[in-house]
Amino acid sequence: MSANPGAGQRGPATPPANPGVTPPAPTTPPAPSAPPRPVHRPRTETPAETTTRLRPVRAEPDPALSWSAPMAPGGVPGGGRPATSTFGRPDTHSRLFARRTRAQVVAAAVCLVLGTGLIGGAVTGAWLADGPEGPGTRHAFAVAGDLWHEVPVDQLFPPTVQGRGAGPGEADRVWTRIAVAPDSGCEGAFDALLGRALAPVGCERLLRATYTDATQSHVTTVGLLFTEADAAGMEALARRFDRERLDRRSDLMPLPYGAKGTASEGFGPEQRASWAISVLTDAPVVVYAVSGWADGRAVDEPQPAEDAMRSGATTAPAQAGLGHEARGLADRFERALRQRAGTPTERPS
Repeated sequence: MSANPGAGQRGPATPPANPGVTPPAPTTPPAPSAPPRPVHRPRTETPAETTTRLRPVRAEPDPALSWSAPMAPGGVPGGGRPATSTFGRPDTHSRLFARRTRAQVVAAAVCLVLGTGLIGGAVTGAWLADGPEGPGTRHAFAVAGDLWHEVPVDQLFPPTVQGRGAGPGEADRVWTRIAVAPDSGCEGAFDALLGRALAPVGCERLLRATYTDATQSHVTTVGLLFTEADAAGMEALARRFDRERLDRRSDLMPLPYGAKGTASEGFGPEQRASWAISVLTDAPVVVYAVSGWADGRAVDEPQPAEDAMRSGATTAPAQAGLGHEARGLADRFERALRQRAGTPTERPS
């Protein structure tokens, strides 16, 4: 038995199974036509790497560095997002992005810039218009509160008011001013119950004027109560009027203003036929109107304007269109007041 071979030596060849047959000489494999390619070993990217390292960098400006590009944490515009995996799946984002053509990358960058610009424009527009509590709205609220002593009477209460589509069946109306009350406080200007309902907002000034229609058969008093309340106080009063429907209660009708020698001479508390009250929330003002007949007839069942304007209403105020008179004038004075104050938006009162 022979000894084991030492380090670096090979043992004796195993004798052939058939001693009479000479084993074929070993053949040398042909040389390869090209050197073998090394085995590819996958490279593991660190989380900080991005696909931009795999492409040559061009010397042109990067759209991601535009002023309108989104800001990355730390204030760096156009910061790249590290490659991460999602819910345990292999992250193929880097490899897929690397295969995109340059045209696709440029198109994506253009879309990003345009989208950011559109969003920025919308935000800028909202900033200019201001929201319900923005500086523009607060400024308009303050401006509206000063209109009573800054706007001439002929502008605040125009001699003629056009009411396009304000009558029954959307008929046009034209109202002519026949009386203007001196500006005053609110003492004695309202029935006691309505005075108590309005007391929380205070009374800075009360302005009133009375109009008649083209036929001089109807008379309507318009009132602008400038309050001492802030926006929160007006919001609270508006919610109470809406919740308790105070604008529909006949015991809370505003008083009319009649002047001697005019068609409104006989227009007193008993002649009130229809009325409308609007508590504004974007101005410290309560706008109201109350209508009746110019011949001085008394009204047993006055009706709020919204009810008198309903289709099929058969009450005397509704048949005469007195609900349209009150609501039509109140709406136009409310709209004009907002326009003068520069209120950004008109919201329901």
